[in-house]
Amino acid sequence: MTKLVKQDSLKKDLKLKGLIFSAIAFLLLIGVQCSNPKGSAITETPTRGSIHIVADASFQPIVDAEIFTFTSLYKYAHVAVTYMPETDLISEFLKDSVKVVVTSWEPTAQQKELLLNTQTIVRTTTVANDAIALVLNKENKDSLFTYQNVNDIFTGKISDWKEINSSSKLGKIVAVFDNEKSANIRYFKEEFNLPAQLPPNFYSVNKNEEVINYVTKNKSAIGMVSVNWICDRDDSISRSFSDKIKIAAVSHRVLSPGSYFLPVQGSIYDKSYPFTRKINMVSRESFIGLGSGFVRWVSAEQGQRIILKSGLVPATMPIRLIQIKK
Repeated sequence: MTKLVKQDSLKKDLKLKGLIFSAIAFLLLIGVQCSNPKGSAITETPTRGSIHIVADASFQPIVDAEIFTFTSLYKYAHVAVTYMPETDLISEFLKDSVKVVVTSWEPTAQQKELLLNTQTIVRTTTVANDAIALVLNKENKDSLFTYQNVNDIFTGKISDWKEINSSSKLGKIVAVFDNEKSANIRYFKEEFNLPAQLPPNFYSVNKNEEVINYVTKNKSAIGMVSVNWICDRDDSISRSFSDKIKIAAVSHRVLSPGSYFLPVQGSIYDKSYPFTRKINMVSRESFIGLGSGFVRWVSAEQGQRIILKSGLVPATMPIRLIQIKK
């Protein structure tokens, strides 16, 4: 009788322990699901999953092309993108609202150290070389600028087209850029060491498209846009924009001003066109997920071919320059 009671008690203890173990396992499962509601850490790979990236609005055409091709090849990869000015993009990245950004900005040593203090490693991959084109109205005959001409326009020393061409009837120069927070205007502020307050004939709109549209309607305007908006002849939007405007040629910073260069691939590559910059993909992803996979793909052969076709210069592929003599 005593043995039966002991066996019954043992069975109850084992049953209780089983219930406790099941409860703990259930709570652990709930904890994992709550900490990772979408299951990204479990199901995300370099070619599968869903991510949200932020890109500089200056690079929308090339980013759209890369995402379209990447997600067409990898059916289970979903890349959502938000376009915004550079200042806002940097803020979103530094406060960990986004893991991958496409930008001409590169984190400073101080910013990297601050992120490292939060156990965040930042990786910057240069995927393309870009240039900022100066675009003019079709009826503007003055499409050749020395580097000093451009400097003087931005510093306010030149404010009338007559100061470039004495026979010009266009009047006051109106300089237009995409946004007060944009990478385009930040580039020229750094290039010419400009103060925060630009000359009174400088105006910001909201988008790169608006810069081009403004220039097409105003003969005295000069606009600033990334060449990826106007140099892809296979893209209908880029082609429609480039057909509306004229692109200025600019002399080199140092070489004789008798030679002028358009922002085409050859002069972007050898930097004979003076206003060139990098396009970077900056990641703070802590594991090799879809963000890392997308960055690697853009910097590999297929992604670089899209960059080449768009009129930009690939950053990770060998470049061959061909000189055509007439």
